[in-house]
Amino acid sequence: MTNALARNWWLVVLRGVLAILFGFTAFVWPDLTWVVLIMMFGIYTLVDGLVAVGTGLSRAKDSPRWWAFLVEGLVSIVAAVVALIWPQLTALIMVLVIAVWAVLTGILEIIAAVRLRHEINNEWLLALGGILSIALGVFLFLRPIAAGIAIIWTVASYAVIFGVLLIALGFRLRNQKVPGDRQTVRSA
Repeated sequence: MTNALARNWWLVVLRGVLAILFGFTAFVWPDLTWVVLIMMFGIYTLVDGLVAVGTGLSRAKDSPRWWAFLVEGLVSIVAAVVALIWPQLTALIMVLVIAVWAVLTGILEIIAAVRLRHEINNEWLLALGGILSIALGVFLFLRPIAAGIAIIWTVASYAVIFGVLLIALGFRLRNQKVPGDRQTVRSA
């Protein structure tokens, strides 16, 4: 595996460059990036739903649980239609789901901190984490558009950092000696 990576170091660098380009594109056009991600979700969900419906219908004679695939497929197809026809609604719903999750998680963390206060030290850290989770959820509820942009910027930041790391790895691989070669891969 190492030999294959060393011989194809330039592909690792190319992946890094593409990740950085994606990251910078997401920073420059966060709205477009958000819509494209929603559309990709919609297309994936549509294909997945069609496959699940096909699986359910093809298993109708073989399995008593064939209907589960059919229902799953139909739910996926409905989600895909919503995502593809109303991408802004889908984006809002995604942010609101994250907001509900953050608030509920925060409440549960505070409850856990109160219940564990006699059993662990520094339980206030868990409670503080819960308060921060609730604050995040409230922010997401109050500012869903800003939250969507923040999500895109987080993904963009990750892509740029990951791209830089891949480029560094690619150039290190380029200089790696491959067993059987008399020279480093760089001269190959």
